[in-house]
Amino acid sequence: MKKNKSKVSVVIPCRNEENYIGQCLDYICRQTYGIEHIEVMVCDGMSEDKSRMIVSEYSKKYPSIKLVDNIKKVAPVAMNLGIKESTGDIVIIFGAHAYMDECYVENCVKKLDETDAMCVGGRIESISENESAEVISKAMSSPFGVGNALFRYSEEETYVDTVAFGAYKREVFEEIGLFDEELVRNQDDEINYRVTKSGMKILLTPIVKSYYYTRGSFAKLWRQYFQYGFWKVRVIQKHNKPAALRHLVPILFVLSLIIGIVLSPFSSIIRNAFVFEIIVYLLCAGIFSLKVCEDKVQQIPRIMISFFILHTSYGLGFLEGIFKFYIRKTNKGIEKYTKTSR
Repeated sequence: MKKNKSKVSVVIPCRNEENYIGQCLDYICRQTYGIEHIEVMVCDGMSEDKSRMIVSEYSKKYPSIKLVDNIKKVAPVAMNLGIKESTGDIVIIFGAHAYMDECYVENCVKKLDETDAMCVGGRIESISENESAEVISKAMSSPFGVGNALFRYSEEETYVDTVAFGAYKREVFEEIGLFDEELVRNQDDEINYRVTKSGMKILLTPIVKSYYYTRGSFAKLWRQYFQYGFWKVRVIQKHNKPAALRHLVPILFVLSLIIGIVLSPFSSIIRNAFVFEIIVYLLCAGIFSLKVCEDKVQQIPRIMISFFILHTSYGLGFLEGIFKFYIRKTNKGIEKYTKTSR
C-alpha cells in the first residue's frame, strides 16, 4: 500500500434502515484501510424510523461520517448528492442494507492501483434472516436464477460489464457524468454501461467481499425483480441498445408461457411444444435447486418457486416496460414503480 493513501468516500443511500445502518457503519469504521482515510456520506431519504438518529450518533464519534438529506427519497438522487459533497479520490457506492468485509476498502484501492480498471467490485454474499430469505438467497446464487450476473456467484477475477457496490475513481464521474436520477432501479447497470462504453474497464475480483440481507418474502422478491425488468426497458430506450442476453431471456420465457397458454387449445404442435418447455424448465429448476440446497432437500420446492418468481416477475416487468415506454411512449403514471420495499 502506498504511504500516501488515497482518500476514499463511501456513499450510502439510506431510508428506514434502523435495523441495518448501524452494522453497516460499524464495518466501515473497522476497515483495515483506516477510518482516518475514509469519509462516509449517508444520504438519507428522510427516514421515519431511528435511522437518522443512529447515523447522528456515529457522526459524534466519527466526524468523517456525515448525514446528508435526500428530500426526493430515491436512490440515484442520494448517490449523486453523496458524490457531489464528497472529496475522496475514490468513491464507493454502497448500501445501508449490507455491510463490508473488513478488507473491502483496502482491496478496492489495491486493485484500482494495480490494474487498469476504473471501477472495482466483488462478489456479494447473501444473508438470510428467515427460511424464505434463505431459499431466495440460494436461488440468487445460482446461474439458473440470475444468468451471468457474475457478482452473485463468481469466484474468478475478470473484467465485467457491471458490478454491485462498485469503487470508482472520481474521474469516472467527471468524464461520464453522475447517476441517472430517473432510474429508481438499474441505475448502477446504466452508469456501468456508460463506463464501459467510454472505454474504461470494470473489474470483478473475489478478494472484494460484501454481505447483503436478502428479501425475506416471495412478495418482496416479486416486486423487486418486476421493477428491475420494468426499468431495464427504460435503460435500453435511453441508450438505443439491446439488452444483454440475460436480460432478454425472462421476457422470452414469459411470452412463451403466454403463447402456450392461449394457443395450446387450438394447436397440437403448440401444445406439445408448451408441455415440453414446462417439463424442461421444471427439470432444470430441480437440478439447480438440488445443487444449491446444501443438503436441505426439503427446500427444493421453494427454491424452484424462487426461480420461477425471479424469471416471471422480471419478464412481466420488462413486458410492461415495453408497453409503457415504447407503445404508449409516456413516462406518466410511473409513481408505482418508484416505491421500494424490503
